[in-house]
Amino acid sequence: MTAEHVEILPTAPEPAGHSCGCGGHDEADPVLDVRPIPHAIRHATVFGAFEAIPPGQSLVLVAPHLPRPLIAQLRERAEIDVEVLVDGPDAWHVRLTRLG
Repeated sequence: MTAEHVEILPTAPEPAGHSCGCGGHDEADPVLDVRPIPHAIRHATVFGAFEAIPPGQSLVLVAPHLPRPLIAQLRERAEIDVEVLVDGPDAWHVRLTRLG
């Protein structure tokens, strides 16, 4: 198939804040459960997910412990607000909000 045989179809407008083109929509606070993610790549996974959150939006992190070192690393990258929603003992749910 050559480029001259490809028909470009119009797409529906994306909902506010969603731009990947998949046609889906985002929930208010996406939840990232890091417990099944191997420890060697866990922080990098959270950094990537958090970078995708625009200012004023939040990410709920589910972790096997209160992630104090990770929170400190995120604070080095951006101004954030941290709210513990569930304080263990089996899982901690922490809302991370990107400020400004």
